[in-house]
Amino acid sequence: MYSIGIEEEYFVFDARTRRAVRRTDKKFLAAVKKNLGKRVATEMLQSQIEVMTSPCETMDEARAQLTELRAVLGDAAKARKLGIAAMGTFPLAFWPEQQATRKERYGALMDDLQMIGARNMLCGMHVHVHVPDKDSRIDLIMRLTPYLPLLLALSTSSPFWQGHLTGLSGYRLAAYDELPRTGLPELFRTTADYDEYVAALVGAGIIPDASYIWWAIRPSLKHPTIELRVADTCTRLEDALAIAALFRCLVRALDRNRGINAGFDRVGRAIAAENKWHAQRSGIAASFIDPFSRAPIDMGRWLSQVLAFIDTDVEALGCRAEIGHLERIAMGGTSADRQIAIFNDARAAGRRRLTAICDVIDWVGAETLAAGRTAS
Repeated sequence: MYSIGIEEEYFVFDARTRRAVRRTDKKFLAAVKKNLGKRVATEMLQSQIEVMTSPCETMDEARAQLTELRAVLGDAAKARKLGIAAMGTFPLAFWPEQQATRKERYGALMDDLQMIGARNMLCGMHVHVHVPDKDSRIDLIMRLTPYLPLLLALSTSSPFWQGHLTGLSGYRLAAYDELPRTGLPELFRTTADYDEYVAALVGAGIIPDASYIWWAIRPSLKHPTIELRVADTCTRLEDALAIAALFRCLVRALDRNRGINAGFDRVGRAIAAENKWHAQRSGIAASFIDPFSRAPIDMGRWLSQVLAFIDTDVEALGCRAEIGHLERIAMGGTSADRQIAIFNDARAAGRRRLTAICDVIDWVGAETLAAGRTAS
């Protein structure tokens, strides 16, 4: 119960030019597949690659697997003069240059999405938490929705888009929400409501199955899990594990306390949507609306309230170390904050814009592979 699986999407870039690759390096892909098997997969665009852990009972298991996955990709990339970047958007990825991966599913998606699919140069972290009771999943998803902006703010790693600072800490979802069936989940209270929605879309030939519903949180089609999809890929391993642990504890806490957020309604969803925007815009520096009191609340106070609420679950799931790291993110900043600081410092020192961006990519590349320690 409440076992966890983590999927991370990364960018592959040329270590010399720091530009995202246009096409998959076949020898690189062969090397990682030889070592990781089904734990690594191609993504819709050839500049992206995805890894996935097996189901983990403890956060130590998740840590060990993600450490291995990042290390194997890093070694294989270095041998081919490539780099691996764990971040939500890549500063030197330009959508007209991207090549789609040749795969039946991706071909159909690109045909449907057209230019929007070609612009999908985005990498996220997906966290699965085991909830065996199918009828509980939709109810939990509804009641977890108010916390999605908090999880997003803590994960922001996408301040750049096509060579420019966007002014947002988390631009990834601004671009991703161009796709249909994204954003916050619809306000369904029962599995029957959700199944009716999916059946209507499948029956009309709009989607083949529920895996084409890409909400920020959804019931997994393949696994008996709830899947978090709101988070940017975290540059630092410790950040990824902390956010995954927070989501896991929230799932357990709300499953134990079925009355929490039971009255979630259209007003609550609208407030969550507003909070999501503020998380995208300002990350941990955002001012939010408290989902319960409806008063203004900052990141530090909201996080403190949530940590007090899940304390029993933190203890039960053995996540104390990971959860403790969340306060370090809130105080020290996310990957987005560090990327922006590196860029601005370089520009203030008189370095050219492209050179400053390369400094950012070098930091992200190094931190992606600095597994097993707390990043600077």
